[in-house]
Amino acid sequence: MHRCARVLLAGLLPAMLLLSACSSSKPAAQSSPSTTPPADRPTPWPAPAAPMARARAAGLVPETAESLEYHVHAHLDVFVNGTQITVPAGIGIDTRNPAVHTFTIAGARAYGGIAVPCDQPCISPLHTHDVSGVLHTESVTQKDNTLGQFFTEWNVRLDGDCVATYCRPATPIGIFVGGTRYTGDPRSIALGNLKEIAIVIGTPPAQIPSTFDQGLI
Repeated sequence: MHRCARVLLAGLLPAMLLLSACSSSKPAAQSSPSTTPPADRPTPWPAPAAPMARARAAGLVPETAESLEYHVHAHLDVFVNGTQITVPAGIGIDTRNPAVHTFTIAGARAYGGIAVPCDQPCISPLHTHDVSGVLHTESVTQKDNTLGQFFTEWNVRLDGDCVATYCRPATPIGIFVGGTRYTGDPRSIALGNLKEIAIVIGTPPAQIPSTFDQGLI
């Protein structure tokens, strides 16, 4: 049973509204298991204030509701010294707008379900609904966004040498796409459908994921 169906069965009205933004069911892929539930993971870099300003800084055009002409999902894992950290919910979403619903998934807040358009732009075409690490592209443009755009929205530094305040050579940093080390500019990584991206800072985890559980979508 996939994430959208589970939320519906839980009887959460906002999640019912979010269903329109969820993808169709797909067979689950294998990935390394999380060591702690999402709600219990550390969150050193919370979702920033002024999310629409951050979206515009990333070269994205915020809208008043989700646009599903182009709808794909990539997944981001971030590890710091072997500990998986949370990619926050609500990146790229104005969670204070009354048209944006708030609900709970995996013990943590999630946002979305914009059934009635916001009175002003409230959602970027690149965003996170929950803390699963799924990066949603919901856009009128048939083009993949990039990891650099997402980190600009997150307001966290990402370049060839640094992630946030961690920088080479003082701290080892590895970028992996589909389980394979990526040596190019991490900001240019396209957020294609079902792509698994892992950022490994410091001591690596026991296993670096190459895929992710599509039930998270």
